[in-house]
Amino acid sequence: MGSTKEGFGKRKYRSVREFLADVWSVLRSFPGMVRILRRRTLPRAFRERLMLAVTGVYGCRMCSWAHTREAFRSGVDRNEITALLSGTADDCPPDEAVGVLYAQHWADSDAHPTPEAAKRLVDSYGPEKARAINIMLRMMRAGNLTGNTWDYILYRASFGRLGMQQHPRAGGAASTTD
Repeated sequence: MGSTKEGFGKRKYRSVREFLADVWSVLRSFPGMVRILRRRTLPRAFRERLMLAVTGVYGCRMCSWAHTREAFRSGVDRNEITALLSGTADDCPPDEAVGVLYAQHWADSDAHPTPEAAKRLVDSYGPEKARAINIMLRMMRAGNLTGNTWDYILYRASFGRLGMQQHPRAGGAASTTD
């Protein structure tokens, strides 16, 4: 799990090396991402559910805003969006629940899911769709942790006055003072 500092309860990159490893992974996967989007391997609403599940774990305020908007546009209702961002998949369509729960586990495990979880994903969706889900999750991790890292820099540079100070799932209200 990414380290946190007192007053800033969100995961962020711990080092430049960790950031570069994620960037390299995303760049390496870019042709696969283009294929996923062109072939519509993952329906738009399912992609947004996956992204909201990851954002619910990492708590990036920018990703939360952007993917909430995109989820609305793709037909995901307000109650489901709220549930996904708070860490539950109860309102998720049954055929997407395995993927959404995997996404939460993937993010919670710092991108190191258990072999059993990875196998269940492949068994549920097949190898191509499972690979597409993993590519989407890696992309989301890079975006979320980058956003949180910038928020942390803003938080530190402003002596705690700016930047999101607490993750909503960490037991307190998220706040910004900018």
